[in-house]
Amino acid sequence: MAPSRTTAEIATQPEVWREALRTLPRHAAALPRRGERVAVIGCGTSWFMARAYADLREAGGHGETDAFAASRFPYGRRYDRVVALTRSGTTSEVLTVLGRLAGTVATTAVTADPATPVMDLAGTVAVLDFADEESVVQTRFATTALALLRAHLEAEHALPDGVATVARAAEDAELALARPLEAAVREAEQFTFLGTGWTYGLAQEAALKMREAAGAWTEAYPAMEYRHGPISITGPGRVAWGFGPLPDGLAEEIHKVGGTLVADGLDPLAGLVLAQRLAVAVAEARGLDPDRPRNLTRSVVLADPGA
Repeated sequence: MAPSRTTAEIATQPEVWREALRTLPRHAAALPRRGERVAVIGCGTSWFMARAYADLREAGGHGETDAFAASRFPYGRRYDRVVALTRSGTTSEVLTVLGRLAGTVATTAVTADPATPVMDLAGTVAVLDFADEESVVQTRFATTALALLRAHLEAEHALPDGVATVARAAEDAELALARPLEAAVREAEQFTFLGTGWTYGLAQEAALKMREAAGAWTEAYPAMEYRHGPISITGPGRVAWGFGPLPDGLAEEIHKVGGTLVADGLDPLAGLVLAQRLAVAVAEARGLDPDRPRNLTRSVVLADPGA
C-alpha cells in the first residue's frame, strides 16, 4: 500500500527546515527586531507553534513575547509587532485580528500561500511556499515556520542555553524518520505529552496530532505539573512522552506506576516528527485514514469572521 500523503509530507521535514535556513536572509526583515514587544497569534497547530516561539524568544533575551489563540487576542494591550502564523492565509480569526490592527501596529504574517487574503492584511509577509502541504493535518509547514523563527533567533545570538542549531535539529529529524516505533508505544491506549519551556508548545502539538489523525486519548502538560494530578492516569498500556530533558526523578515515577516512557534524546523539534509518525501509525492501525481526519478541513473559514 502506498504511504499516505501525510506520511510523505512528514518525511520532507529535514530538507524543508534546511530550506528555511537558506531563505532566512530573504525573510529576516519581516521578523521581530531585538527588543520589540511582540505578540504571536495562530489557531490550532499554529497557536502551539506560536507558544513555542514565544517561550524561545523571551528566554533567549530577544524581547518580551506573548502568544495567543487568534480568537483570544487582547486588543487593549500594547505591542510593537504582532506576528500571525497561518498556513492557509485564510483562517477567519487570524484575518480578523490583522484587519482590526491595520495601521495601528506593525504586523507580520508567516504563511504558505502567496495568493490569499493575508497578503493584503499583514504589513509584511514571509512566504514559505516550499513548505506548503496538501494534508488537512498540519505537519511540515508548522515545524518549518518554527524552524525559520528559531533560525532567526540563532542568527541574532538569542537562542536560550541548551537549544541547538536548526541544522542540528534537521539532522535529528532524519534520525526520527528512521527510528522504529516500539510496539508498546504504537499499541498504547493513552498518551501524555510533557514539555518544559518552549517544548510545552511542542507537547501540545503532539497531543493535537494524535487526536486529529488517530482520534486518540491524549493530553499535554508542562513537565513539572505532571506530578500534580496527571500522573494518576499513567500505568500499564499508557505512555508518557517527554520533549527535551525531564525533571529529576520523573522518569523513575513513571516507571514505578507501570507507564511506558518515551525520552528519545532528539532535538525536541525532531521529537515532534517522531510523534507525527506515531499519529499516522496509530490512525492506520485503527482503520482510519490520516489524510481524511474526521470533522476537519484544511482551513477554518467562518461565514462572518467579524462576529
